[in-house]
Amino acid sequence: MSIILALLAAIFAALTGILAKVGIKNVNPNLATAIRTIVVAIMAFLIVMVSNQLDTIFLINMKSFLFIVLSGITTGLSWLCYFKAIQIGDVSKVVPIDKSSVVISIFLSFIILGEPVTAMIAIGGTLITIGTFVIIGKLKKNSGTSYSNSYIALAFLSAVFAAFTAILAKIGIKDVDSNLATFIRTIVIIIFAWAIVFFQRTHTQMKTISRKSYIFLILSGVATGLSWLFFFAAISIGEVSIVAPIDKFSVVITMILSLIILKEKPTKNTIFGCLIITLGTVLLLF
Repeated sequence: MSIILALLAAIFAALTGILAKVGIKNVNPNLATAIRTIVVAIMAFLIVMVSNQLDTIFLINMKSFLFIVLSGITTGLSWLCYFKAIQIGDVSKVVPIDKSSVVISIFLSFIILGEPVTAMIAIGGTLITIGTFVIIGKLKKNSGTSYSNSYIALAFLSAVFAAFTAILAKIGIKDVDSNLATFIRTIVIIIFAWAIVFFQRTHTQMKTISRKSYIFLILSGVATGLSWLFFFAAISIGEVSIVAPIDKFSVVITMILSLIILKEKPTKNTIFGCLIITLGTVLLLF
């Protein structure tokens, strides 16, 4: 069951990147993140209300609550880095780097959670790392393009924070309904994201955002909400070292969608790197 949930999370995660790329055009990435978070919060709240879990929020122990809040903060940081990266770089190039978080997640799950690391997991993680550097190596050579290496650093930071999110959430959602945990995390991200927006005074730009951008940002938020719900439901009943790799299969889906919808032209290195990452992901499943 956890594998099916992780696959659904991957599909909606891929849609998140594509929809956000369209919606974030000419929009401050921090403001876009804050807007999307409202949509996710509404979705999470409705699900919690329907499942009658809202009242149990007061029964959560302090340790679980702390780790859920921390996972919300790392999610917010990951989002800020990720959406700034896709604003200045191609989605098909940013996503594979961002999804290298699976390797970090495996390492952290072994060190912190004590989850076993088999030979297949080690080989798969190595292939994902190699595939990521294949993509980055090509990008660095193209110094004459409009892209700067800054988005590579942002994508990597996004991966690091995403990895910590999975670990912190795994600890936090123990004995806590995954939907309720998602709602709490979303509230934390809303406070975090809007605090940055008001600090930067970018909230004044809301009137200049086009209707098209609003629509795609909202749709991106819906996709994110669904991805979260499926992902955290998966890790609540499965191991992070198994669920995370399946979820990161969104790399392949994103690449296909970016080619079809965004008309992005992947380089040979991007394609080759994604194939290596895919092989590594498949090995992790075994």
